[in-house]
Amino acid sequence: MKTVLELKNVSKVIKGKKIIDSLSFGVHEGEVFGFLGPNGAGKTTTIRMIVGLMGITEGDIVVNGNSVKSNFEGAIREIGAIVENPELYKFLSGYKNLQHFARMHKGVTEERIKEVVELVGLTDRINDKVKTYSLGMRQRLGIAQCLLHNPKVLILDEPTNGLDPAGIREIRDYIRRLAAESGMAVIVSSHLLSEMEMMCDRIGIIQKGKLVDVQQVQEFVQGNEQVYQLETGEAEKASKVVSEIYPDLPHQVNAGKMQIALTKEQVPQLISTLVQHNIDIYSVIPVAKTLEDRFLEITNEKGEAINV
Repeated sequence: MKTVLELKNVSKVIKGKKIIDSLSFGVHEGEVFGFLGPNGAGKTTTIRMIVGLMGITEGDIVVNGNSVKSNFEGAIREIGAIVENPELYKFLSGYKNLQHFARMHKGVTEERIKEVVELVGLTDRINDKVKTYSLGMRQRLGIAQCLLHNPKVLILDEPTNGLDPAGIREIRDYIRRLAAESGMAVIVSSHLLSEMEMMCDRIGIIQKGKLVDVQQVQEFVQGNEQVYQLETGEAEKASKVVSEIYPDLPHQVNAGKMQIALTKEQVPQLISTLVQHNIDIYSVIPVAKTLEDRFLEITNEKGEAINV
């Protein structure tokens, strides 16, 4: 897939302190990329550098072949962005808002405005005043505003902030559809990790200004090991056998069942060992991890886990 946004060893120094340290990753067309990190990790600073609100100390950011450093206008032309809630004129209709913002870009026609309105699903309400819109509708109008100039990259910082469950699902489904149908690269930063898991194709985690990992969501959640739950009539005996033969395998016993972290290849080996010790195994069930579980594991491994 074509890479439409690339950060190349980007660093940011503020008052002698390195806030962002050699950050490098790429975002592909047609994907939703989740940008995660604890508070203070550098997410907002990175986004500000991408959209040109903050200078780059070292490295470069390339947007659809245009360098932010050497061709700022060409690069920023390819980006649409919303940071938290979109700023709109509530006393105007949705359509009048879009007409106003269209004047800021060259070549945005009435046909393009109508096309974007249909794309975000606001055709029936676009002529109503924005003050009558729900928060979810305002978010969609804000996204429409970002799409007027047909950017290659859409950046949404906390797009579901303040929405009720129905509004969150609405925006999530829309973002997925937008990336799939338009081929646009969408970067989403959010504290709602359960939503990010359902919304994103890949995720990148930043902590203390450094990139921890970039992976497909499912691969990241599963990791190299999977937690399995073993149902047996002799859980305590099974635990003792595991402790003696496999002392490096973390496990715990709860309500007569044993949970243990294993690779796929270790599962038959462990079952064989337990059977050899006359321990009956009734079931082996993989326990699903969540993005939140893995996020906290990773941030704990790399340092203290701060509020997300």
